[in-house]
Amino acid sequence: MTRSSRYLSSTLIACVTANTFSFSSRVLCSKRNFPNALSMNFFEDIGDMLTGGSLGEETNLPYSPPLCGTSSISSEAKCFAIEERMISFTGEDFDIFCAVSREPFLRIRGAMLHLPGKDKMRIRSVQGCDEEVAVLDRVLMAVTPTYDIYRGGLGAEKIGWIEKKVVAFADTFDVYMEGKGGFGITGIFKPPPAYQLSGDFIDRNFVMKNSEGAVVAKVQKDGLIQFDSFNHYQVQVAPGMDSVLVLSCACAMDEEFDEERQKKR
Repeated sequence: MTRSSRYLSSTLIACVTANTFSFSSRVLCSKRNFPNALSMNFFEDIGDMLTGGSLGEETNLPYSPPLCGTSSISSEAKCFAIEERMISFTGEDFDIFCAVSREPFLRIRGAMLHLPGKDKMRIRSVQGCDEEVAVLDRVLMAVTPTYDIYRGGLGAEKIGWIEKKVVAFADTFDVYMEGKGGFGITGIFKPPPAYQLSGDFIDRNFVMKNSEGAVVAKVQKDGLIQFDSFNHYQVQVAPGMDSVLVLSCACAMDEEFDEERQKKR
């Protein structure tokens, strides 16, 4: 073998060896990264399973316009922090912030008198439209806990109601929309619910699903220490979902189960 042939052979071997080493390195790196990515996805999936599933997207809001035209709906998932006011004359006062920026989003104020027509929770937007955007009116004469949902302001329009399901394996609340079929408000004559809230309401870990079964909101307790008079938790809202409706329902659930707990004592 000539000197040039030996040089060519050694060059080819070196190239093959280098390429093989480079390929082996890439394979090794991918093998190292793959279990980490797999484990991260695994834990995310487990977390979603434990908290009611991953957020979907609301593509067909069952009423129009949204409760606040400027800030109710986002094309991205949003996260909010609900804080019950420690000093409150009504016991039903909440301040709601954007969990990331800590900017105020809503103020919810309850009623001092639990009387027909007076037991209301008023929801006022702080971000976007600075006005009353919704009212929850507790129905005192009802078979199960029920709240009528109104748009805020003068000439308020009833758009639906929240009602605890009479027969269910676990505590479940349905959100019905006005004018969506059916007649009457009892039994088989109710329209199909637009949304359903289910989960562990006592520990503030529940989800809200739309009529297609997609998770449009998740509520989770924020922190280990909680007090009946000062609860705080986080709410995740899916893209396209009305944040004002979700947060209003979450505060109504808070008060409902606080009162049930007090009655048991």
